[in-house]
Amino acid sequence: MFRLDDRVAIVTGSGSKRGIGRTIALTLAKQGAIVVVADLNWDGVQETVNAITEAGGKALGVELDVTSKQSNEAMVEKVLETYGRIDILVNNAGISQKVTVEDMQLEDMVRIFNVNMFGLFLCTQAVLGQMKKQKYGRIINVSSVSAKRGGGIFGGAHYSASKAAVLGFSKNLAREVALDGITVNCVAPGLIDTDIWKSLPEEQAKEVIAGIPMGRPGQTEEIAAAIAFLASEEASYITGEEIDINGGSHMD
Repeated sequence: MFRLDDRVAIVTGSGSKRGIGRTIALTLAKQGAIVVVADLNWDGVQETVNAITEAGGKALGVELDVTSKQSNEAMVEKVLETYGRIDILVNNAGISQKVTVEDMQLEDMVRIFNVNMFGLFLCTQAVLGQMKKQKYGRIINVSSVSAKRGGGIFGGAHYSASKAAVLGFSKNLAREVALDGITVNCVAPGLIDTDIWKSLPEEQAKEVIAGIPMGRPGQTEEIAAAIAFLASEEASYITGEEIDINGGSHMD
């Protein structure tokens, strides 16, 4: 189940080993997808591509600035020249900043939204024409538990707002493109065991874990598995939804 054989999947933010993007890329490749590893960090892109190919998968590396319309369009052009189709888009690229509203600068708000929301919009817009032409597409956007519970651990109000915007954007888009054979869904991770989490001081880490009923951070593989499901044929009748993956730290 959940096989993605020969599907072409773009994963943004998949060059960094600090977050979940690399695991998403590796998981989709393991399920048979041809993965386009897209990130601003070219060295990281090459590392992810190498990890996929060494495991027997197929991958193409692309240097991508999600905040640039030209960069997104150039990526799509390269993918279409190489493979002729785009089946899956995982909008994973994102940034955060821990700062209070009182100390926040307008430039901080703009920077966070430029990547987390406007970059997601530009990348999505760039692939829509091809997906509509194919009458097939899977778009999975990475939001956050912070979008739903009003804050988290690492980000400020601007981060929460940007990730909440992702949820609203995704639901609206899902309605727009449903008749084109395209589904649009989100995953909303809670605390995940990444390098960022491991950088927390021990006492703060204990406080955070105390607020999670399961008593542990999630694993990047647990996020990637949900994304692989949403990208699969088995999820063909699911659109406009989000999957909360947070160990019970927030329940709707």
